[in-house]
Amino acid sequence: MLINSYRHRLFAASLLIALLGTFSMAQAKRASQDSGSATTVVIEAGHGGYDPGGIPGQQVAEKDMALDVAQRLKRVLAASGYRVVMTRDSDVFVSLGGRVAIANSYPNALFVCIHFNSSKRMGAGGIETYFYSRESLPLASAIHYYVAGGAPSSNRGVRRRGYYVLRKTNIPAVLVECGFLTNPTEAAYAQTASYRQKLAEEIAAGVRGRNSVTSALTTTRVATSETIPLQPYIDQTKVAKSERHRSKRSHKKSARKKRSSKPAESKTKAASKDQEG
Repeated sequence: MLINSYRHRLFAASLLIALLGTFSMAQAKRASQDSGSATTVVIEAGHGGYDPGGIPGQQVAEKDMALDVAQRLKRVLAASGYRVVMTRDSDVFVSLGGRVAIANSYPNALFVCIHFNSSKRMGAGGIETYFYSRESLPLASAIHYYVAGGAPSSNRGVRRRGYYVLRKTNIPAVLVECGFLTNPTEAAYAQTASYRQKLAEEIAAGVRGRNSVTSALTTTRVATSETIPLQPYIDQTKVAKSERHRSKRSHKKSARKKRSSKPAESKTKAASKDQEG
């Protein structure tokens, strides 16, 4: 009888320890999620509906390639345990304000925009990743590290620019340009399902590894699985602004020279030039 009572007490104590352990693990998990470890990813497939993306005469529609990669990314992230929200899951157009509103309705999330590039110069090519806010840089670095490292295209770097969907979101947000659809080689890659799957998997790897970004500046893939180097970036918000000012100044100088060299020019034409500048 005494032995049975002792066994009962021992079993009860073991059960209590197990329950406390489970409770502490659940608390730790909740604390981790509450501390900013995002488990929701909002995916934006660029363009859509009446907006094909790209430039006039482009053979491969950006909206189709972006949507396919976004849907593949959704499946890869969902399989890793992430909650995934799509700004569009079919060929429809969603306004920029609508996309931002969807992203901002999930305060503890990440926002990933999928795009493809285009240029009038057919030789232009490569992968580039954009961000705007400081808290978005680790995500941009991690995604660019994997996508640029896993793609056969050139590395055009990480760039800071004030695109509307990056500037207006309240959560870490990046925009990935997955190659140039006006480049025959990169367009051929993008039209293969295996390559689009590869892009989705590399972007997902960046999402998973965003908290492992280190401050070491390097462009080579030599980091271990625990650390991802912070990618060097170009701040195009300042470059674009200074270029615009230079362009305006040079245009005004040119207009003044033309007016002084052609005194017989009519007042109507001169006024027209001033308005254009």
